[in-house]
Amino acid sequence: MSGYVDLQVNGYAGVDFNGDALTDEQFVAVCEQLRRDGVASLLPTVITDCLETMIARIERIVTAAEQLPEVGELVAGIHVEGPFISPVTGFVGAHPADCVCNPTVAAAMRLLEAGRGKVRLLTLAPESPGACEVTRRLADENVIVAGGHSDASRDELQRAIDAGMSLFTHLGNGCPVQMHRHDNIVQRVLSLADQLTISFIADGHHVPWFALANYLRLIPEDRVVIVTDAISAAGLGPGEYHLAGQTVYVDDDLAAWGAERKQFAGCATTMPRMVELLSTELGIDPQRIERWTTHNPARVVSC
Repeated sequence: MSGYVDLQVNGYAGVDFNGDALTDEQFVAVCEQLRRDGVASLLPTVITDCLETMIARIERIVTAAEQLPEVGELVAGIHVEGPFISPVTGFVGAHPADCVCNPTVAAAMRLLEAGRGKVRLLTLAPESPGACEVTRRLADENVIVAGGHSDASRDELQRAIDAGMSLFTHLGNGCPVQMHRHDNIVQRVLSLADQLTISFIADGHHVPWFALANYLRLIPEDRVVIVTDAISAAGLGPGEYHLAGQTVYVDDDLAAWGAERKQFAGCATTMPRMVELLSTELGIDPQRIERWTTHNPARVVSC
């Protein structure tokens, strides 16, 4: 495959995939910009909200992909991030905690039905009651299940893997700034890196470069995926932007902050910029970068 494969795109170039008034023109324009930036395939990402709102947003993306060739050619599926995540402060990240709920097969099937076969990836917290049952059902439906926004124990992670979980979403994020020095979600996931593909946001803000370098040394190269977690600010520079009804503030360093600037809310860095940073900041060679931004994510989507 020629071109980046991005498994987590909340929005881009002024367009919020979690907006409730998206036009066909916006969908076409954002896909054209993504293509110009070297993206060959992506998963538009719908984040936590009330179930009915998430369903409506999924349906809108699917309709655009089905009716607009410029959109359908790029959209490989949909990533549903939530609402089955941890509601605990820090772990919930910028997601609205009042919309978080425990996973049920019935609710998960409603999300899948809204996607008309295009929901390709769902991120949930493996420690949530009912998570293993839902993971098993989603895996049976050929949906990729990822852990994320989670404080699952190592045993809970292993049970989820045994039930069909194969990915972990943006490790090092979706968790509190301060945690136990040894027994924390980052260390637990790293201990299972031979069984999980692990995604990272490589913008230098979400994970400091020295820490990302440590993680990348530990994880098998065929299990690393770089995602942008891009929001509507991606490619536009500093300013105020929107993500699912909330205001996001992008500073001069292109860090995207949620309310009160206590946590990141997505990312304003494009994939070409991440590729440049991986090279200049960490000295990663082009072959590994291509594997992490193209071949590995393409393999995940095609499984």
